Amino acid sequence: MATMAECRSALDRLSDNLAGADGDVRSAASLDRSLSCHIKDLDVTFTGRLAGGRIQVLDIVEGPPAEKAEIRLAMTGDDLVALVNGELNFAKAWGSGRVRLEAGFRDLLKLRSLL
Repeated sequence: MATMAECRSALDRLSDNLAGADGDVRSAASLDRSLSCHIKDLDVTFTGRLAGGRIQVLDIVEGPPAEKAEIRLAMTGDDLVALVNGELNFAKAWGSGRVRLEAGFRDLLKLRSLL
């Protein structure tokens, strides 16, 4: 089971990957939206913003997020680490229910390039 430090590191690496992306991925990452990532097995939520092509983690709270972010992710810590390391395909994990992504319809259309 991934630790909280490993999950935080994975989010930082994901942020770096988004910041260095080109084309459609760069465009999708340029959204300015509140973001939460609930790590189900640790029962913690990283909250922050997707802004300027980066993920900015602003807080870590126990349990599910208190407020509904505009973009919401939920998964296990191991799945987060595997996704960022390229060992787990996001679209397949989302389709099978291993990863949950919730956002407004327009944001989902924009984020589809990240899949």
